Amino acid sequence: MKQATLIFILTATLYSCGQTQEKKADYPLQVGDIDFNSKIDNPNFKLCDETRVLQYYNFGKGLQYKGEKITITEYFKNGLKTKEKIGETGVLTIRFIVNCNGQTGRFRIQGMDNDYNEKKFGDNLANQVLTMTSKLDGWIAGELEGKKYDYYQYLAIRFENGKLIEIMP
Repeated sequence: MKQATLIFILTATLYSCGQTQEKKADYPLQVGDIDFNSKIDNPNFKLCDETRVLQYYNFGKGLQYKGEKITITEYFKNGLKTKEKIGETGVLTIRFIVNCNGQTGRFRIQGMDNDYNEKKFGDNLANQVLTMTSKLDGWIAGELEGKKYDYYQYLAIRFENGKLIEIMP
């Protein structure tokens, strides 16, 4: 009886091992990864390592931009052509990747109101912010222990009645 049970268990185990198939993951490697989208992303923008994109804060240096945050803030304050109007209040967040060469790509935009609910900003303002962000060219490649890495960066721009109030981080 013990032999029959052992043979049954071995047969079932071997059969189940033969039935496993490799399946492509339905989810990104890390939460929040920005996968390439051929409809909206520049095909010439290349990552140095598709399997390892860090977060900007992993380098322990904060925002890595030539001239730092003040340069970015002045760039937007001087360049945005907004009309103060009711309804354009909330935060527009642009996430993107800075590759190991300091180039940017894979821009994604999301809006929310002051209560953290999803909000669609007017196309004029959203497109201006997206275009201006994509033209920022002073990003510094992330570096850890002598090696350069790709990293995720974001800019969150807070508006009150169409007026730029603050840029984070």
